[in-house]
Amino acid sequence: MPRVLISDKLSPAAVAVFRERGIEADLKPGLKPPELREIIGAYDGLAVRSATKVTRELLEAASNLKVVGRAGIGIDNVDVTSATRRGVAVMNTPHGNSVTAAEHAIAMMMALARQIPEASASTKAGKWEKNRFMGMELFGKTLGLIGCGNIGSIVADRAIGLKMKAIAYDPYLTEARALALGVEKVELPALLARADVVTVHTPLTDATRNILSAEAIASMKPGVRIINCARGGLIDETALAEAIRSGHVAGAALDVFAAEPPGESPLFGLENVVCTPHLGASTEEAQEKVGIQVAEQMSDFLLTGAIVNAVNMPSVSIEEAPRLRPYMDLCRLLGSFAGQLTQARDGVIQRVAIEYEGAAAGLNPKPLTAAALTGLLTPILEGVNMVNVLALAHERGIEIAETVRDRPSEYQTLVTLSVTTEQQTRAVAGTLFANDRPRIVAVKGIPVEADFSHHMIYVTNQDRPGFIGRFGAKLAEAGINIATFHLGRTVPGGDAICLVAVDEPVPEPVLAAVRAIPLVVQATLLSF
Repeated sequence: MPRVLISDKLSPAAVAVFRERGIEADLKPGLKPPELREIIGAYDGLAVRSATKVTRELLEAASNLKVVGRAGIGIDNVDVTSATRRGVAVMNTPHGNSVTAAEHAIAMMMALARQIPEASASTKAGKWEKNRFMGMELFGKTLGLIGCGNIGSIVADRAIGLKMKAIAYDPYLTEARALALGVEKVELPALLARADVVTVHTPLTDATRNILSAEAIASMKPGVRIINCARGGLIDETALAEAIRSGHVAGAALDVFAAEPPGESPLFGLENVVCTPHLGASTEEAQEKVGIQVAEQMSDFLLTGAIVNAVNMPSVSIEEAPRLRPYMDLCRLLGSFAGQLTQARDGVIQRVAIEYEGAAAGLNPKPLTAAALTGLLTPILEGVNMVNVLALAHERGIEIAETVRDRPSEYQTLVTLSVTTEQQTRAVAGTLFANDRPRIVAVKGIPVEADFSHHMIYVTNQDRPGFIGRFGAKLAEAGINIATFHLGRTVPGGDAICLVAVDEPVPEPVLAAVRAIPLVVQATLLSF
């Protein structure tokens, strides 16, 4: 039974999801890092929110860990690079709290525009300062969205409902999507120059860190108001404070900070600054939603192999998983076939090309390619799985080409894997027999049909009389029983290959005797 550790507070409904699915779930929030490292080795999954820091040191102690699930969109507290290297899938829930986060941004904008927090504090102090709190009407104003993805698009929709004009800077926003949302797509300098209110909705990356720098803030129109309910570090907080003091920026509303909790901040104590303690996802509805979602995703992954909202591996929905499984098995076995031969030949892999035809061409190729690469590199490298295989291939400078061919095929499905090393290019092709049984159909362009067996001998030789008899005799002398025997050749008397399934592993001295047979070029034991 898989075991999951929940190290932050999650909805009881999320815990129930794990247990209803037959997964042992231990709820232990508030563990200190040494305590967490001491017990993490016993778990297959780790469910967190933002409090637990999934560091390289924690991952090194997590010897059985297969998946980390973050209940929320941000993964700043997870060392994704280290998780990927260790073959641990990292999942988040990008849609579970989108409405809640967007509503908080709208609430912050309204509170800032009408100075509600300060007016409330003044009134509660017994004052009646109607003339002090002169607000800004949002009707007709221009809202500039930096980032227009899940949350940004909801903010845009709510702002348009307030009769604001929405403009957006987002490199991934298409013109068609912008038109559907009712926003105008612009470049960042134009947004900064035109917006009356600027709100940011991007992840924190090297490209977005301090996207609202001192220079960017200076380029904004006087009297602008700035909102950040996305991630701390997107705004230069010191530069923002100076711009507020100077009057260039009329005010700011921040739910997130570069350091959390921020302790002292240059923004504290300033008028027209609204601050909340990272409440963007803090509604009962959102917390229950993201908790249930992450529990379902992790359960599906551990029980069925379905991969949803993973940030470091291709997604495979629970609906896709059963359909993809035989194709992934085929790709993994083809990769293993090529990898074992490459290992035997001691060649350095330079390029891998994978072609999908027939039924395979209509499937999501990303998990299929990851499966093929996993099979290919497993005989060569330790600790390879579908999570880390692309990163490992990239580290080794392996070029990967993926081609989907929409054309008639001799087979119902056909996958061809070509591996180029310093010495040669070797191609192996396979299909599914009876829709679910992987079968080899060609090696190095030579037709040969053979099912994958646990133990196989792969032989390349010159096609001459007498080879088969000598080969069979060598196995018989060693007491090796042949299960199946498959031959293929280019032309009579030309290059030939032989794939033989045997009932047990073949000792190296027997292989050496096979290699010594005249006309034999190569003999390699394969295990699947």
